[in-house]
Amino acid sequence: MPIRGLNHAVLFVRDARRSARFYREVLGFREKVALPNAVFLQAPDSDNDHDLGLFGIGDQAGASPAGRAAVGLYHLAWEVPTLADLRDHRTRLAEAGALVGASDHGTTKALYAKDPDGLEFEVSWLVPHELIGDETEVTTRPLDLDAEIERYGADRVGALTRVPGTARA
Repeated sequence: MPIRGLNHAVLFVRDARRSARFYREVLGFREKVALPNAVFLQAPDSDNDHDLGLFGIGDQAGASPAGRAAVGLYHLAWEVPTLADLRDHRTRLAEAGALVGASDHGTTKALYAKDPDGLEFEVSWLVPHELIGDETEVTTRPLDLDAEIERYGADRVGALTRVPGTARA
């Protein structure tokens, strides 16, 4: 039974509308459905009916202990087509006060950020498969995004990214 990919994620947040505003304004998601305590969003280049569901559970909700005192999800990773897109997201995340890190994993170039409830997510660009050689090290080191743009080009489309307007394989 093959799995094609992750269709959507659902998060419990304190205030669904506040979180939806963040994902719209910072990451460019579109609101598809809004209910009193839930909002369903679609990623900018997605053809899913929704990519992110947000369920508001109230301001009294505590922070997730996952990774500190409990098992749980560490983060979601949103993929961007080009390094220029990653650079744009770095600016937007920094302006929103959400950017918490940036890593070069060899095969991926990643930004890490937190939403208004402190839930971490990643925005990443994947090195095209044809440019990954035996010498490519899977690692974690600081990301020098300007150097990566110099190396690969700002507009090179990364691996696994589909061209807008085409169907997924």
